[in-house]
Amino acid sequence: MKGNAKVIEALNSLLADELTAVNQYILHGEICENWGYKKLHELARKRAIDEMKHAEKLMARILFLEGAPTVSVLRKMSISMKIAEQFKNDRGLEVDAVQGYNDAIALCNRVGDGATRELLEHILMDEDRHVNEIEEKQDQLRQMGEGIFLSEQTD
Repeated sequence: MKGNAKVIEALNSLLADELTAVNQYILHGEICENWGYKKLHELARKRAIDEMKHAEKLMARILFLEGAPTVSVLRKMSISMKIAEQFKNDRGLEVDAVQGYNDAIALCNRVGDGATRELLEHILMDEDRHVNEIEEKQDQLRQMGEGIFLSEQTD
């Protein structure tokens, strides 16, 4: 089924966002693992897996629409060696993703692509959850202070 060129372009842009997020989350998770913060490592790992699944769905949809998935494009990653900055940077990725999905959903509505819109709405729900999870950790970090918060993140 030949898809709308603008929808395919939007899907490829979202794919670049997802692939960037995978890499950023994996690296932040490995940094946390290296420091012994196993719980933070696991949270970052789970988000990376979610983003990989999103990327897979986007690739499948692009192919279904007879487009070519672009997997060689990544956005600028924001890596940090400080936990608070990792949360800030990761939240930024997710907030941008929410905006990107909302924009793509609006495009799908304009061009009458309900199936792609529905797929994007499901992914958007995950992205909203990611924002909430990161904000929850940011709140805990502020309320507990860094020392107590980090002591809770070990195994």
